[in-house]
Amino acid sequence: MKQRLLVFELVLFGLLFSSMFPFQAVLASSPAQAGPAAEPVVLCLPGIYSASRRDCTPAGPSQYLTDLASAGIVLPIPPLPAAPIDPALAQIDTRYAEVINKGAPVYGSIADAVAGNKKQAARTLNGDFVYISYSEMQEVSGKKIYTIAPGAWMRGADLSRIGVLPAQQGLVFSRTPTSAFGWMLNYWAPGPLETRYTPGGNSTGRVLNLYEVVPVFGEQSLDEETWYRIGPDEWVQQKYIARVTPNTTPPNGVAGDRWIEVNLFEQTLAVYDKRQLVFATIIASGIDPFWTRPGLFQVYKKLEKTDMSGATLADRSDAYFLQDVPWTLYYDDARALHGAYWRAKMGFTQSHGCINLTVGDAHWLFDWAAEGDWVYVWDPSGVTPVDPSLYGPGGY
Repeated sequence: MKQRLLVFELVLFGLLFSSMFPFQAVLASSPAQAGPAAEPVVLCLPGIYSASRRDCTPAGPSQYLTDLASAGIVLPIPPLPAAPIDPALAQIDTRYAEVINKGAPVYGSIADAVAGNKKQAARTLNGDFVYISYSEMQEVSGKKIYTIAPGAWMRGADLSRIGVLPAQQGLVFSRTPTSAFGWMLNYWAPGPLETRYTPGGNSTGRVLNLYEVVPVFGEQSLDEETWYRIGPDEWVQQKYIARVTPNTTPPNGVAGDRWIEVNLFEQTLAVYDKRQLVFATIIASGIDPFWTRPGLFQVYKKLEKTDMSGATLADRSDAYFLQDVPWTLYYDDARALHGAYWRAKMGFTQSHGCINLTVGDAHWLFDWAAEGDWVYVWDPSGVTPVDPSLYGPGGY
């Protein structure tokens, strides 16, 4: 009885010891080995082990954790070393409205605006894409009249006010993260967007929200479609993620240790200062055939507010006029990085060549940037053409 009790105590002590010191090995005799020279099989307790380790054999949970570590995944997954930008950057003292009637008149007096006599108009706003800013709205004789400039008024019937500007999505980093990351873009998902256990596999039940930021640990192709790995057993189709892959090596031709990188395939922007990632966000770049031109450029002009107008087609069917575009950094002829108060969504191609950001994100970038800073625009997919003859001066 005493011997049995002693054996029980030894076993219990061994279990307690192994739980208190998880990186100690557990020994088990192998039935395949016999005789006094037989070596014990040493099984590693759960943990991450290097391939050169010889004092234990990783198996089961140990092998799983080690495989994850080789893919850059360590549990628990650490949060990004980042925080949202200051919400105050999205506040702007300008009010905007869309011109909803083509050829809308601009009047030289309030009386003419109230009367609505187009023959008395000082000018008209022509174009299919026209936005104005206004300083005041007043009701006169039952008509809403907007002051769009000193000595210039428009009728409310020709305008649709912009109430809430799109929320900023940018992140400010305290250091460069060790893995890629991205924003969820659920615009085209047929329903709730859920992660999959494997590329093309069954749903995990986890639903991802629009603009949710997730880590990206690798990619895999299946049936000509790319999947991004965002967790140990979680995969999402590439088309639903705008990814940033930190790269602190300056692009060829960049002199110095600060630059702006624009990824046309991922529709993302990353800012590097002292060769560290300091800011990243999603953008909207040029749509076919108004592509944003790839290349290496430098900011040549900063404007807190500026009007943009023009047309890129010979028949001027795409004419535009945009009043008081905020936080503008011109870098390639008429192409610029700027706030786009008229964009409801970011993360896919929409512009006529400029790089559009939310007003808050553009404000952060404007405050950081200086004339002469480098802007590196590229498309890792190779889809965006690079032939200079295909590019004019650019547009909004």
